[in-house]
Amino acid sequence: MLDAGCGTGENALHVASLGLSVLGVDVAETALAIAREKAKDRRIEVAFAAVDAFQLERLGRMFETVLDCGLFHTFDGDERTRYVASLASVTKHDGTLYVLCFSDDGPDTGPHPISQEELRTVFNPSSGWNVVAIEPDRIQTRYHDHGASAWFATIKRI
Repeated sequence: MLDAGCGTGENALHVASLGLSVLGVDVAETALAIAREKAKDRRIEVAFAAVDAFQLERLGRMFETVLDCGLFHTFDGDERTRYVASLASVTKHDGTLYVLCFSDDGPDTGPHPISQEELRTVFNPSSGWNVVAIEPDRIQTRYHDHGASAWFATIKRI
């Protein structure tokens, strides 16, 4: 599994603790250092690498499952298209991408909220994707006592 924009690694560490092979990538070296230290302290085998999300093909690997928890909503316009193409370059055909992003629906939206339509527009068949489901969810943040409104999208690579 690939954890794109893994930050300090909590999601990658959780999945790896279940016995799955995980690579967490991020551009923030400081966050990756924290993630590696957590992995060492918890004795969890997981890999972390400094990689630009717009250049995932540099990994030279393909993944059946990709997780994006809080990265997609940081991009605007053309960046989203570039990021989606980068994800496609490392996701196997019929692989699954899970995206958790701030939602535009609800009173507790986070910064850069995304609409369902925006998700469907960028993850479309012409870009190699099929949105299977978009469900309401919450993202835990430091600034929202009960989390911020979010979308949890399940997207298949076609």
